[in-house]
Parts: sequence; C-alpha cells; structure tokens
Amino acid sequence: MAIRAFRKQLAALAVTTAVAGLGLTAPAQAAPQPLPYVALGDSYSAASGVLPLDPTASLLCARSTANYPHVMAERIGAALKDVTCGGAQTKDFAGSQYPGVAPQLDALSADTRLVTMTIGGNDNSTFINTILACATAGIASAGQGHPCTSLYGDKFTDDIDTKTYPAVKAALQAARNKAPGARVAILGYPWIMPAKAQAGCFLKMPIASGDVPYVRDIQIHLNRAVERAAAETGATYVDLSRASEGHDACQSSGTRWVEPALFGTNFVPVHPNARGEAAMADLTIGALGLG
Repeated sequence: MAIRAFRKQLAALAVTTAVAGLGLTAPAQAAPQPLPYVALGDSYSAASGVLPLDPTASLLCARSTANYPHVMAERIGAALKDVTCGGAQTKDFAGSQYPGVAPQLDALSADTRLVTMTIGGNDNSTFINTILACATAGIASAGQGHPCTSLYGDKFTDDIDTKTYPAVKAALQAARNKAPGARVAILGYPWIMPAKAQAGCFLKMPIASGDVPYVRDIQIHLNRAVERAAAETGATYVDLSRASEGHDACQSSGTRWVEPALFGTNFVPVHPNARGEAAMADLTIGALGLG
C-alpha cells in the first residue's frame, strides 16, 4: 500500500510539473475597478477658501483638492469626477453657473455609482443674507438684543419651506434620474453658530447675543428641509448636527470646523476649513458604509 501511494504522489508531481512548464497556471484575478464617483454641490463641498486650489477647476469655483470628495475618494479608492463649485445653487445642476462651467448634472452617467453633494444653502441667498443681515443688525445694536429676529422674523424659514425644499428635492431626483445605478448622498451643513451666545464670539461672528438662537434655528430649518428632500427621493442624508456640535465658528482655531467671518484662516469666511472637510468625509463614509 505504501508503494502504491508513493507512485500516486510521483504521478501527481509529474503532472503538476508538466502543467507549470506549459505555463498553464491559474489566471490571476483582475484588480477591482475603482468606484465611479461624482461630487456635485456648492462651496461646502468645494471647500472654497481652503488651499491648495484644484487646478482643473475654474478659479471662480474656488475648489480645493482638500475638499471632502477628494478625501473620500482617496480613502475608499474611488475614481472621482469633482464638479463642485463655490456659490452653486440648485439651478446650476441643470444650467451653467459661470462661462465655461458645464451644468453639474452633465458629469453624471449610467456608469456613475456614487454621488455626493451639499446644496440648498445658496438658494434664495439664505446663508449670505442671514449672516449679512444679522451681522449688520448686530453691529448697529453693539451686539445687544435681537434686532435681526425683530426685523426679519420668519422670512428666511418661509423661503426655505416654499422655495429651497422643493428645489433641493427636484435636484436630488434629477441626479438619481441621470445616474440610476448610483447611491446618492446629500450632507447637511455643519453648525455655523453655537446653540447659545458665547463670550468673545461677537468679535468673530458679529451676531447680537439674542439673535444667535435665531441664526441657529434658520440652519436647523434648512438641514431639516434637506433631510426631508433626501427621504422623499431615496437619497442618503448625512446628518452632521451631532458630530459638528462644539465645532462651530465661535470655537478656537484648533477646534472649529467652520471658519468665522472675522479673524479666520480661510480666504473665504464662514466656510469649512480642512479639518471640517476631513470630518465631513469621515461621516459620509460612515453613513454610506464604505469604510
């Protein structure tokens, strides 16, 4: 029996050697193809104000190579097509935002497998009007009282409900129609203001103490509108509210994710810094289960 087993081993060895000599080895598995990923959206996605700038983008977009789409693509090994652009509104998904800048939806195709965005904050100039109007009122009142609340009341939140929400919903649906095989994620906006007025914040964000909750509530309203639009179009909503708490523009330079209006480090104020963009990438990867 031992001799018979030995002969079988010799025969198997001979066959293996012959196959190897003929080059008939098992084919190597093909390397996995990178995930086709398209980044859409406004300055919070473009990281406008963060260096270095993306040389492939229009200077008007102020797109950074340190934005969360670039961070995400590197971490998950995706093939990124980044068309984010500072100042983008929902209308710029279907139309050209600047001369030579194509509509953002043109970047999508049936091959796209991942889409991310922040959008809606520039519609009706919600962000800029809120900050400018409330800062102007705050300076006029020397930071006392709630002049912006008294002047504008429900104007900003009414615009969000009647104009921004349906526009964001339509933009999300248009993205899904252009890339039916893709997972679509829309991020909420990280906190700009704390929940309550803080000592020293007026020097960086000149909002009257009584208007700080008012400005915060406008952002809550906007993020809820974005979340609602995501739920109604089958997109993933990436909620930044809990994670960005305590990282608002009133915090110290080593803590904040959003730079203040005054004495910040970005060349575009009231926007995420590189730390904030990296955090947005982490949270999006986690929400999509791509880690």
